[in-house]
Amino acid sequence: MNATVNLIETNNFELIFEERDAKVYASPEKGIVICELLSDYVPIDNFKSIFLRISEIIKQGGYSKFIFDKRALRAFHQPSMEWYFLHWKNEMLEYGVSQHRKILPAEKWFEKMVMIAKEQILKNNPDNIIEKLDIRYCDSIEEAIAI
Repeated sequence: MNATVNLIETNNFELIFEERDAKVYASPEKGIVICELLSDYVPIDNFKSIFLRISEIIKQGGYSKFIFDKRALRAFHQPSMEWYFLHWKNEMLEYGVSQHRKILPAEKWFEKMVMIAKEQILKNNPDNIIEKLDIRYCDSIEEAIAI
């Protein structure tokens, strides 16, 4: 059993769905949904499909934190990030999800790309909701659950 699965099970998260590119867990008691990407690249149609399924979980109510584990990624896709940031997060805020925890791949270039893309999105979309969100970068799922 890998460390992620063990940690999730010991914290009473339930596997909600699993597909080729992602596993999604939820704990209504903790108000947390976790998305663990499994592929090094997720095509935008698959990405949107995963997140629309996550939306249905969140819309059931009671969730305030979303943990996005991107450690498997080896490719950065700007259009997916823009959709996630500008559309998905905005809609999920309406359902109470204001805490976002992100776990990035260890490669420093990936983190750099995320920060550059985030700056560009904020610059091009001054009416964004970032001030309403609590976004933090974490090194592990355990840390993301705790803070």
